[in-house]
Amino acid sequence: MPHTLTTARLLLRGWRESDREPFRAMNADPRVMEFFPATLTADETDQMMVRNERHFERHGFGLYAAELTETGAFIGFIGLNIPTFDAAFMPAVEIGWRLRPACWGRGLASEGARALVDHAFGALNLKSLVSFTTVANLRSRRVMERIGMVHDAAADFDHPNLREGHPLRRHVLYRRDAQADGISMGPLNLSE
Repeated sequence: MPHTLTTARLLLRGWRESDREPFRAMNADPRVMEFFPATLTADETDQMMVRNERHFERHGFGLYAAELTETGAFIGFIGLNIPTFDAAFMPAVEIGWRLRPACWGRGLASEGARALVDHAFGALNLKSLVSFTTVANLRSRRVMERIGMVHDAAADFDHPNLREGHPLRRHVLYRRDAQADGISMGPLNLSE
């Protein structure tokens, strides 16, 4: 199980069986999945949880379950992931988040993502992070900007997992380097 990260309002932790039902409900919510090709079934959500557990085992990081410290409520995830599709910016480590709508607009994604940036450039020794989303996802783009990521317009791309002509196919790419924080880390090694 991964170690935990804490912020003023969040506990970022390993996944629990009790997260399964609220995570299924969240991934089935059209509001949450507005900028994804489709909502996820219960089975697809379960598979995502298994893939994430394997990702933690293989790489030492992944998508952390996010919980409000005040109530202990599961609110979604914030974490790091190695995308599996082919793109010009790969290999890379992505920082991402997905929260319940009741938690939107409260700065929770930004708060948790800042903790992950610190963890990535500190304990994990990563030299850079990327984040990407469809062009129209302004909420996520604002989070990217709040955590110090910069839009690399020259690297915007058509997501290879979406068919030609799909309205969500065009994606924007944001980057943040450890060197921008005054930290000079070694090269990214995804094989460890």
